Amino acid sequence: MINSLEFTSRIKKVMDFHGFSASSFADKIGVQRSSISHILSGRNKPSLDFILKVTSVFKDVDIHWLLNGKGTFPKNIVNKSTTPTPTELIESDSNITKQIQRIVVFYNDGTFDEFKK
Repeated sequence: MINSLEFTSRIKKVMDFHGFSASSFADKIGVQRSSISHILSGRNKPSLDFILKVTSVFKDVDIHWLLNGKGTFPKNIVNKSTTPTPTELIESDSNITKQIQRIVVFYNDGTFDEFKK
């Protein structure tokens, strides 16, 4: 269950980090201004739709951190252009043979697929 006080403080942290007021934050994620006001005041609890809008607009917000404080904010976003391929990792150190054990693909709707060797 979400602790509303802690959730509110994490939403405020995201707003402060990105320099948004409550009104501009609501506009940015596409919710009514009253919705964000009610969540920040503790009157209403956030809906799943609200949470998904926040995490889809702000890629640096980890859903686990937002919901229960586990993880970090801002989350580490991997830059595809600087990430070595598995082959490059193997070739970079010929003494170590690395094999892929599992690949997890996360989708923007909150679902994921896991592929194991």
